[in-house]
Amino acid sequence: MSDMRGERLQVMLSPEELTAIDDFRFKHRMPTRAAAVRELLRMGLTVVAADGGGMKSSNYGVFSRGPDGHTHASDQDPAE
Repeated sequence: MSDMRGERLQVMLSPEELTAIDDFRFKHRMPTRAAAVRELLRMGLTVVAADGGGMKSSNYGVFSRGPDGHTHASDQDPAE
C-alpha cells in the first residue's frame, strides 16, 4: 500500500487545543495525534460552514481569548 500523504502541514496549537485533541484521541482510541487531527479535519469538512465575513483567523480557534488574555472554551461565556 502506498502512502498518499505527500504533504506536511505544521500547525501551532495552544495547550488547551492540544489537550482537546488528546482527549478526543484517547476517547476514540486513536493511535496518534496525527490520526486524531485528520479525523477531526474530516469531520469538520463535512459540516457546511457559513461565510467568514472577513473574520480574523484567530476567530476560528478551538478556544477564544477573553479581554484579559486568558483562554476560554468557545462554547463558554468568557464572563464565567
